[in-house]
Amino acid sequence: MNEKLNTLRAGVLGSNDGILTVVGVLFSVAVATPNFLTIFIAGLSDLLACAFSMASGEYASVSSQRDTESASVQKERRLLKTNLDNELASVQQFYMDRGISEDTALKIARELLDKKPLETMVSTKYNIELGHYMNPWSAAFSSLFSAALGGAFPLLAMSLTNGIYRWPATILAVIVSVGLTGFLSAKLGNGRPKAAIIRNIIIGILTMIIHYATGKLMNQF
Repeated sequence: MNEKLNTLRAGVLGSNDGILTVVGVLFSVAVATPNFLTIFIAGLSDLLACAFSMASGEYASVSSQRDTESASVQKERRLLKTNLDNELASVQQFYMDRGISEDTALKIARELLDKKPLETMVSTKYNIELGHYMNPWSAAFSSLFSAALGGAFPLLAMSLTNGIYRWPATILAVIVSVGLTGFLSAKLGNGRPKAAIIRNIIIGILTMIIHYATGKLMNQF
């Protein structure tokens, strides 16, 4: 479940980043030049760069987490051989902190360390399920495809519409898509969907305003 949630989290964050980075480039370039091919190439290039950047970042992050988890397991394996008394006291304290009496906690700790010592130590100390590590490739591919998909919304909106409809269509596509990612992130994090949606929409609007102003400014030179 933790791995699935991590993959979904990477996907939602990747999608949100894809939307905002692509629309930022589109607005800046579209204000500075009316050339559609230039706008499209800039948006597509940024979409690809964002997708691969998010994927490599997620891969590095989850790989680091996986290495840390693996190192923790190896550490506990050594401690069980060299310092069993401290390991026993650690498990006992774990259950005492949760309201179990000292004697009962000691009995639980002894029984667990007799039956499944390594599983008990990594679970109580690090909240790691032995043999279940995060998959960096799952997070990377999830982020790659979601960032590309998210960036495609503003890119297609600006590419497939003409004239006076181009800007409203792009703005609407951004608002709807960032609202959706806000809703999904709130659901995954057990947060408040309404607050997350409003927050994401405000950030999306500010992103468009800032990049539109930047394009206008650059167009003066």
